[in-house]
Amino acid sequence: MNGLLIDDDAVYAQVLQRSLERRGLRVRVACDAAAALQLVAQEAPEFALVDLKIGASSGLNLIAPLRAARADMQIILVTGYASVATAVEAIKRGADNYLPKPVTAQALIRALQDEPFVEDVDTMTPLSRLEWEHIQQALQQCDGNVSAAARLLGMHRRSLQRKLAKRPGPERLER
Repeated sequence: MNGLLIDDDAVYAQVLQRSLERRGLRVRVACDAAAALQLVAQEAPEFALVDLKIGASSGLNLIAPLRAARADMQIILVTGYASVATAVEAIKRGADNYLPKPVTAQALIRALQDEPFVEDVDTMTPLSRLEWEHIQQALQQCDGNVSAAARLLGMHRRSLQRKLAKRPGPERLER
């Protein structure tokens, strides 16, 4: 099964891509709408995982072009800003599923197999992983400047350096 991840959070997308590929799926990643549509034009995937917020644009606007490229494509919208209103809007526009972010590879595979979403300990991303991704996103926004990232995160620079030295192990990074 081949798919497309459309998410502007490069760290999250890369981790999820690797996790899905270890489970036998072939996955490409696009960080913006234009790149996503270009990849779909080359080869329409069987499924698309679309973030609700992609930079300044909305993933809701990608549902129709994705559906036009391949009518049987499974389109799953994910968001860290889940609400009933956006879930209803996503389904109205043609999304097949709507999941809260961060979605794990296991939860995504369940959704692709039309199994109900069950949020339990086995499918949730560990807190250490979420913290690590958040720190990496802050570092990326600050071009690697630890002091600026610490200010952005509202913590002391030395505390951030200690957290960076304690990178979560592979058993906790990807599930």
